[in-house]
Amino acid sequence: MIQVATPHLTDLSDRKTKKFIVITTINEPTLAVEGFAKIDNYQLVVVADKKTPANWNYEDVLFLSVEEQEKHSSSLSKRLPYNHYARKNLGYLYAINHGAETIVDTDDDNIPKKNWSMPLYQASYLKSSEALGFVNVYKSFTKIHIWPRGFPLDLVKSDSHLLKESELTKTLVNVGIWQGLADGDPDVDAIYRLVDNTPCFFADRDPVVLAKGTICPFNSQNTAFQKALFPLLYLPCFVTFRYTDILRGLVAQPIMWLLDYHLGFTKATVTQERNPHDYLKDFESEIPCYLYPYKVIDVVSSSIRSTYSVADNLYQAYAALCGAGIVTNEEVELVTLWLQGITAYQCVN
Repeated sequence: MIQVATPHLTDLSDRKTKKFIVITTINEPTLAVEGFAKIDNYQLVVVADKKTPANWNYEDVLFLSVEEQEKHSSSLSKRLPYNHYARKNLGYLYAINHGAETIVDTDDDNIPKKNWSMPLYQASYLKSSEALGFVNVYKSFTKIHIWPRGFPLDLVKSDSHLLKESELTKTLVNVGIWQGLADGDPDVDAIYRLVDNTPCFFADRDPVVLAKGTICPFNSQNTAFQKALFPLLYLPCFVTFRYTDILRGLVAQPIMWLLDYHLGFTKATVTQERNPHDYLKDFESEIPCYLYPYKVIDVVSSSIRSTYSVADNLYQAYAALCGAGIVTNEEVELVTLWLQGITAYQCVN
């Protein structure tokens, strides 16, 4: 299903690393950038946008400037909208092109703690029961009444959608994606911020892994993907800003289950000092998060097949979401270009 295209991103460095961290920013180097740049055995890649300062620079950081993106443009970079969070897709492709085994997705306002790390992908962890539907994993790490952005609003006040500690079983699992939590001002929706906005500092506890059919939204703020699932990094570009990573996470989970990969949540390893936001504008941007969580899971689950690759299932998922009116034809076209880029890099390497 996926046709091969020629890779265009240039080689900016001869550094040898298998672990990459990807950020996009419109600010001067932040405390988060400074912190992630210093983490051993990881290469930080920063993707510029048109609002990024022209003289942006920081030691040991690979910076993909707008000029660099345009000079070595690909079909994908030409179609990606500017002044959009999804320019990060180019950073993911850069990391893939340079032999990444793991890619960590984060933001320029998430400051890594001194002990920042991601757990192993394959190990024994506390695992939930299967087929629980949506669960609020935040409540496994705190007693504060809080929920992740993208969690269905009709479940926010329901205790039946909390994981029971007594039902978590230590099991050898293959975690495909890790969501690290964020202390201080964690990733919640605008409704929480408008009506409560209590700061949250999560408990330092063992990770929790979700079984097949047990779902929780995850974001792009402190999130690690292992190589086999790199196609699922794709950030939708023609949906609202506050929906892009939430939609990505809902699409990813049914595809992961087919190959026996799991989503894991680990303790807070960053502190978020959130960039300024207009909460009402955030609310408007989050409306698809509130309207479509169940529908996305249903549409994706019915469109994918165990005989397909991760990449082909991603395409099928977005084609089905387009048919359901959740994304546009433009999104499907961009998914195709994204997958062509990944396929091209894999063929070259």
